[in-house]
Amino acid sequence: MSEKTYSLEMTIRTLLENKRYSSIKDILITLNAADIAAIFAELEPDILPLLFRLLPKELAADTFVEMDPDQQQLLITRFSDTELKEVIDELYIDDAVDLVEEMPANVVKRILYQADPETRKLINELLKYPEDSAGSIMTTEFVELGMGYTVEDAIKTIRRTGLDKETINDCFVTGPGRKLEGIISIRSLILAQDDEKVSDIMDTNVVSVNTMDDQETVAQKFKKYDLTAMPVVDKEDRLVGIVTVDDAIDVMEEEATEDIEKMAAITPSDKPYLKTSAWEIYIHRIPWLMLLMVSATFTGLIISSFEEALAAQLVLTAYIPMLMDTGGNSGSQASVTIIRGLSLNEIQFKDIFTVIWKEVRVAVLCGISLAAISFLKLMFLDKVGMLVSLSVSLTLTVTVTIAKFIGCTLPMLAKKLGFDPAVMASPFITTVVDALSLLTFFSIAKAIIGL
Repeated sequence: MSEKTYSLEMTIRTLLENKRYSSIKDILITLNAADIAAIFAELEPDILPLLFRLLPKELAADTFVEMDPDQQQLLITRFSDTELKEVIDELYIDDAVDLVEEMPANVVKRILYQADPETRKLINELLKYPEDSAGSIMTTEFVELGMGYTVEDAIKTIRRTGLDKETINDCFVTGPGRKLEGIISIRSLILAQDDEKVSDIMDTNVVSVNTMDDQETVAQKFKKYDLTAMPVVDKEDRLVGIVTVDDAIDVMEEEATEDIEKMAAITPSDKPYLKTSAWEIYIHRIPWLMLLMVSATFTGLIISSFEEALAAQLVLTAYIPMLMDTGGNSGSQASVTIIRGLSLNEIQFKDIFTVIWKEVRVAVLCGISLAAISFLKLMFLDKVGMLVSLSVSLTLTVTVTIAKFIGCTLPMLAKKLGFDPAVMASPFITTVVDALSLLTFFSIAKAIIGL
């Protein structure tokens, strides 16, 4: 919590104790909706309905959108039907859809009942799109202009309808059948002559996405083309909605969080950490831990199969952790780099041989450097002898090479097969590399030492 938020929270608590509600309202109306939601998150649930009712209608709706689902559900249960309708009427369609997706069935039923028929129809239409698709995050509240409009007509349309639109900075020009023809900014309209045709000054080079495109693709296009709003079209290129930059930023954060959790072998969760119970965290973590534990038994089987060799050269046991850790770290370095490249579309599957060649060269350089340092340490500090030193050093070179090869290829193969590359990150690759590094170590030791 920021110092400002904490200070405001304490001020509001003091004013509440003294029942100075008008002073609380005077403070809240000077704040941004996101800041109000941050303060509400730190307060007791029982006082939220009272504070929420102090907000002006528009600010209340904006604040409601910024609040977490648990608080939203609490307020909905405390709202009268009139209050709930006022909030829903102020929400943009995409925010209303997000709200419906987060709420349990009994709350959803009440929300839809209080929504007007047109809003209810739009919500149900957007809910039909697959989760994480462009259609699921778009809004249908945008300014649409006709090809035959003059600049004067366009500005009149914006003045008449713009109040209820999510953005008026970019307006979208459509032709017959609502086919997307171009885009024009409010700046261009204001600077143009009243009698000029919109079709003559619009930008026809429009970047758009299809309703079924993945939301991550949408976010990447926002970043690539520096957009503030992007049109969404159906299979016939008909304009059906837009995605705004605030939704794209939410997608970027959501996708990055999901990848980080998958790379750490955790089932992704939509809840913030402090709002997640210990039981829920357990449920998200235990499946992966069990899977990795079972897969790690292969390393135990490999060690067991070389018990006689280890008994003959017990000193080899001391270097197993170092070899396994180095291999795992090498694989993780490669996999994280490749996963990032895949997520940013910097790397495609067609680049796999280029990637492998680069990683193999890096691996050889890293392996030789580590092997040289390890050899000197084993010979002059550990004094384990030439053969053992040579065995460990050669194993390091081979292990690093194998680890980087696996680390760069598995994520690319996963994406090619339709899986999330993040799943092929540290824990999974480390488990595979551990087993291979042991096999390599014992094979080299057997050949050099003659076990």
